[in-house]
Amino acid sequence: MAFVHPHPFVFLLILLPISAVAQNDAGYVNVGSSLTATDENSTSWLSPSGDFAFGFSPLNQKDLFLLSIWFAKIPDKTVVWYAILDNPAPRGSKVELITERGLVLTGPQGNELWSTNTTGTLYGAMNNTGNFVLEDSNFNKLWESFKNPSDTVLPAQIMERGGVLSSRQSETNFSKGRFQLQLGDDGNLVLHTINLPTDNPNEAYYESQTTAGDSGTSSPGEQLVFNESAYMYIRRENNQMVALSQARVGSTADFYFRATLNFDGVFTQYSHPRTSNANGSWNPIWSVPDNICVASNAKIGSGTCGFNSICILKPDRRPLCTCPKGYSFLDPNDPYGTCKPDFIQGCEEDELSPGTDLYSFEVLTNTDWPFSDYAYMKPYTEDQCRKSCMEDCMCAVAIFRLGDSCWKKKLPLSNGKVDSSLNGGKAFIKIRNNYSITLPDDRLPNPNPKPENKNQNNLILMWSMLLGGSVLVNIILIVAICLGVFFIHHKRLKRPIPNVDAVEMNLRCFTYKELVEATDVFKEELGRGAFGIVYKGAIQMSSNVLVAVKKLDSLFQENSDKEFKTEVTVIGQTHHKNLVRLLGFCDEGLHRLLVYEFLSNGSLASFLYRDSKPSWNLRVQIAVGIARGLLYLHEECSTQIIHCDIKPQNILLDDYYNARISDFGLAKRLIMNQSKTHTNIRGTKGYVAPEWFRNMPITTKVDVYSYGVMLLEIICSRRSVDLETIGEQQAILTDWAYDCYQEGRLDSLVEYDVEALDDRRKLVRFVMVAIWCIQEDPFLRPNMRRATQMLEGVVEVPVPPSPYPYSKTS
Repeated sequence: MAFVHPHPFVFLLILLPISAVAQNDAGYVNVGSSLTATDENSTSWLSPSGDFAFGFSPLNQKDLFLLSIWFAKIPDKTVVWYAILDNPAPRGSKVELITERGLVLTGPQGNELWSTNTTGTLYGAMNNTGNFVLEDSNFNKLWESFKNPSDTVLPAQIMERGGVLSSRQSETNFSKGRFQLQLGDDGNLVLHTINLPTDNPNEAYYESQTTAGDSGTSSPGEQLVFNESAYMYIRRENNQMVALSQARVGSTADFYFRATLNFDGVFTQYSHPRTSNANGSWNPIWSVPDNICVASNAKIGSGTCGFNSICILKPDRRPLCTCPKGYSFLDPNDPYGTCKPDFIQGCEEDELSPGTDLYSFEVLTNTDWPFSDYAYMKPYTEDQCRKSCMEDCMCAVAIFRLGDSCWKKKLPLSNGKVDSSLNGGKAFIKIRNNYSITLPDDRLPNPNPKPENKNQNNLILMWSMLLGGSVLVNIILIVAICLGVFFIHHKRLKRPIPNVDAVEMNLRCFTYKELVEATDVFKEELGRGAFGIVYKGAIQMSSNVLVAVKKLDSLFQENSDKEFKTEVTVIGQTHHKNLVRLLGFCDEGLHRLLVYEFLSNGSLASFLYRDSKPSWNLRVQIAVGIARGLLYLHEECSTQIIHCDIKPQNILLDDYYNARISDFGLAKRLIMNQSKTHTNIRGTKGYVAPEWFRNMPITTKVDVYSYGVMLLEIICSRRSVDLETIGEQQAILTDWAYDCYQEGRLDSLVEYDVEALDDRRKLVRFVMVAIWCIQEDPFLRPNMRRATQMLEGVVEVPVPPSPYPYSKTS
C-alpha cells in the first residue's frame, strides 16, 4: 500500500488546538474558556508581559462589575477598554468565548448583555499592546478591541475614518457620556458633544483641520495613529503626517502611555512610570483643546458644563463647572450637570408678589452665556441695561460689554464660561430676594383665620398695656429701639464688602465667621508657612470643596488694607499649573486670611523624606514642574514675584503628583518695605542664599539658590542638612553633592538608586544644574529660564565651578 503524504495544512489544523492550549499562559484563550464576576480578585486573561488584563473590574456600586481591559501592574487598575452597556454587569455575570458568537457576556440568569457577534472564532488573545483579538482558523482577525475602542487609545493603535471615542458619564460612571472624538469621512479629527440618548452631534469644539485643501495641495486625513513610540499624529492619504502635539513624551521602555477622552470632554495623553509603586500616578503630557470652556461654542446643547452653569478652566486645563449664586446643581451628585434656580421666576409669579424689590443682581465679570439672547439693545448704558432686565419678567441675565451693548437672555442658559478676552464685560444675574415668593394676603388660603386674629389681638393688647403703663416705660422702650437700630446699622457698615479687584478675578471675599465654621474653629492644622498657620477646611461653593485656610501672622495684619488687597490682587492674577490656586480671602478688621485649594497628596517634604525612595521619573517631573512655576513667577506673570522661601514644605502635590508652589506673592512686599539696617532674613535654614547675610540686593537669584538646594534633595531623596542619621562628611548635602560630582561618584550621591543610575545622562545634567544654582556669587547663578532650559535638555549645561569661591563650609 502506497504511503500518502498528508498536506501541510492538515498538520496545521492538528497542531492549532494543541498550540492554543500550550500558549494559554502566554495570552491565548481557548474556545469554551470563561470568566465570572465574583470579587476584586477574580481571575483574568493576562497578556504575555503581564502588563494588561481582560476580565471583570468591580465598580464602586456594590455587586456591579465592568467587563474591561486594564493596566495590570498599576495599583489603581486603570481601565483602557470596556464593553459599553446600558447597565453594569451584576455579580455572577459570565463572559465566555464561543465559536458561533465570539465573546458573549451573560447575566446571572443567562440573559445576554453584550457580545462581539462574530462567527468561526478559533481562539482569543490578550496582546502585549493591550489589544484583545479574536481570530479564525485562517488567522483572520474577526474582532479586536483596538477597532472597537471605548474612551481610550493605546500605543500601536490606529483609528480609521469613521472611528469614534465616546467619553464616560463621570469618573466612576462608565455609561455613555456626551462627548465624542471622531475621525470624520472628510479626514477631519473633531471633538463635539452629542444629544443623548442619540449620537446626533453638535458643532465641533475642536478640529484638526486635516480635510483636503481647497486648492488641492493637501490630502485629507486617513488615520489617527498612536504609534509604538507614543507619538500621536494624523496620517493623510498622501502619507504626510500632522502631529497633534510637539510635546516630548519619553520612552515606552520607562513609561506606560494612554490617550483618553475624559468625561469632561478634554482629550489628554498621559504617562505613568513603569516602575510603579504606591506613589505612581498618571501625568498629563498634552491635551486638546487648550481651553475647553472657551472652545465649546455650539448653538445647540449646554456646552462643556450643564445648562445655567459656568465653566472655569483649572490649571490642569480641565474644566470646573460651577453654579451662579442663587442656583444649585439639579443632580447634587453630578458636579458637571445642569444648574437650576433656587427660586421661582416668571411673569405670573411676579404679579402675585407685592412690592418692587423682588430681585437683586449678582455681578460677574468676564462671564458670558453666548446664546439664549432674545433682545439686543445698542447703544445702551450699563444702568439702562440693568434696569431693562430688572423690569422684564422674562429676563434672567443681562450682559453688558463693548461699551454700549446690552443682551437680555432667558433660561436655560448655555455655554456658560469665564473668558478673559471679554475685557471686563459684566453679567448681571437676576436673583429673587430671599429665594421665596410672598403672596398678597387675599391670594393666600387661610384655613384657620380665627386663631390668627386672636393672636394678633392678644399682641395688640399686650403692647397697649406696656405702653400705657407709665411714661418711664415708654422712654426706656424708645431708647432701647434707638440703640438696637444703631447697632444693627453699625454692624452692617462693618460687614466686609467684596473688593472690586476680587470680583474681577472671580475671587470670593469670605467673612471671618464663614472661615471659622469652615475650619471647625481652626481645628486641623496642615502646616506652618513663612507668614502664618494653614488649616484644613470645607466650604460650600456650589458643592462642598476642601480648602486650605492660611491665617496670616501679625506682620501681615499690621499692613494697610490697600497693601493687603494689592497683594491679593497680585496672587489672584497668577494662573499656572505649577502654582497653588487662590480661591478667596478674608479682610475683616484684624483678620487677614487666604483661602487656597486643598491638594490631597501633601507636601514635597512628606513625599521625599520617607523610607522608600519615590520613582526617579516622578522626581524628575516634580523638579521640572517647580522650575516652570518659578519661571512664571519671575518673568511671566503680570507682577514679578520673588518667593523668598522655596523649600519642600512649600511645594504641594496634586492628585497627579504635579508640583504646585505655595506661599508665593506675600514675601516681596515685606522685603521691599524693610530698611537695610533692620533686615529680617526671610527663608529657612539650609535654603537661604548668601546675599541675605551680606547686605546685597535681593533679587530673583535668592529663589534660584533655594531651588538648587531643593533640586539636590529631589535628586537624592534626603534632607539638605542631616546631622543625626548621616555621617559628618555627608551631612551638608550641597558640600557632599559637589564632592561626589568632582570625584565622579554620583552612585554614592544617590545611594545606588538603580532608576537614577539607569538614566545617568539626565542625573549628571540635573546635578550640574543644581551646582550652578547654588553658586555663592548670585551673578554666576542662571536665571530660572536658563535653569529650566538646561533641565529640559534644550541648552547644553557647562561644567560648573566650585560653588564656594569665597569660603568653604567645613
